[in-house]
Amino acid sequence: MPLTVGVSAPDFVLPDENGTLRRLSDYRGRPVVLYFYPKDDTPGCTTEACGFRDDYSAYLDADVVILGVSPDSVQSHAKFKEKYQLPFPLLADEDHKVCELYGVWGMKKFMGREYEGVLRTTFLIDAQGRIARVFENVRPAGHSTEVLEAIKRL
Repeated sequence: MPLTVGVSAPDFVLPDENGTLRRLSDYRGRPVVLYFYPKDDTPGCTTEACGFRDDYSAYLDADVVILGVSPDSVQSHAKFKEKYQLPFPLLADEDHKVCELYGVWGMKKFMGREYEGVLRTTFLIDAQGRIARVFENVRPAGHSTEVLEAIKRL
């Protein structure tokens, strides 16, 4: 079960695609879009990431930070980021501890098979570090537009 609106977003430290450690609390004072996705360079995840990329100037204008998180490695993130010219950090949560902390690691079904993985979820965190909105069961196409609309209501 994902974290709920109004609670403080748990702080964490994860390496980005360059191996640089990123701490959520370093972004306090600015809204943060923290989006969890299953796997680099897969159709849905690429659609979602490219949506954020294509709308990136609107996020910059609103002084909003975007952070993508998946269980992929630093090296995988570096390739994915370069291939699609993604202008925001991708964080490697290889042991899925942050996914678990945020309640987005769970049972999934695909083609009749059950397995554990990332439940595609986005958290909009306000400038004070509280969760302002939770987007569950995200549909990758058009998701960035949906998030931008929510930012206007912050």
